[in-house]
Amino acid sequence: MFKDKDILISLTILLVTILVASSYYVISNLMKEKNENDMFKDLNKEIITDNMSNNIEDNLQDRTDENKKNSSNEIEQNLNQKSKTTNYSLIDLKSLKIKNSDLVGWIKVDGTNINYPVMQNGQYYLHYNFYKNKSVLGTPFLQENCDVKTSDNLIIYGHHISSGKMFANLVKYQNYNFYKKHKYIKFYTLENGETKENIYEICYVFKTTANENGFKFYSYTKFYDEKEFNTFVENCRKRELYNTRIETRYGDKFITLVTCEYSQKNGRMVVIARKI
Repeated sequence: MFKDKDILISLTILLVTILVASSYYVISNLMKEKNENDMFKDLNKEIITDNMSNNIEDNLQDRTDENKKNSSNEIEQNLNQKSKTTNYSLIDLKSLKIKNSDLVGWIKVDGTNINYPVMQNGQYYLHYNFYKNKSVLGTPFLQENCDVKTSDNLIIYGHHISSGKMFANLVKYQNYNFYKKHKYIKFYTLENGETKENIYEICYVFKTTANENGFKFYSYTKFYDEKEFNTFVENCRKRELYNTRIETRYGDKFITLVTCEYSQKNGRMVVIARKI
């Protein structure tokens, strides 16, 4: 009888120890996440130089209202021209570039939590923050063989954090209604010391896997001929979750956002947008 009692006491102590250790681990991770998230908020405050609205959906709606008699193609051309000729003083990346030369841009997707610096240094930023400290969130990073100035397809990776941080909100694009309300991605880059806003319209949304049977979208950073481009598009369309009805053509520039997706082993959620 005493043996049973001793075993019960030992099991109770063990369970309490496990519970305490688990609670500490969870709370510690939550605190780390909060601190990292606060850091990104501080970085965001640093690059904002004006309080004016910079919501792309609002801007497009204003343009649509102003051009009710114009075709959608004409409206897009006007927006494209503005994007090419205007430097956006609302965002200023120069001070961040001085702090960390690995910075290559800033990614923002309205309607999501995605509002982060983008780094480039192999896969280093999988586990490190902007200040090169160990991080549970990491920092979004550009694929190593991409070049913001010359690549046809800029591929950016970010963690899928269960709390919804980093690129977790990409899974919202599984819902067509969400896509219809949030079709645009903004990617800010530095050109000749000035911040430029590049606007991309989402054209393909799909899931794949990071194994030999999955679509190797990451191998398409430069389209050397139209045949290669068409192969890329065909593979995207074959897997797309819905038809966005956005036409793409050889010569288009793309941005690809990637995160983990858990409905399948080694799953990836991929959102691709074309530059407008």
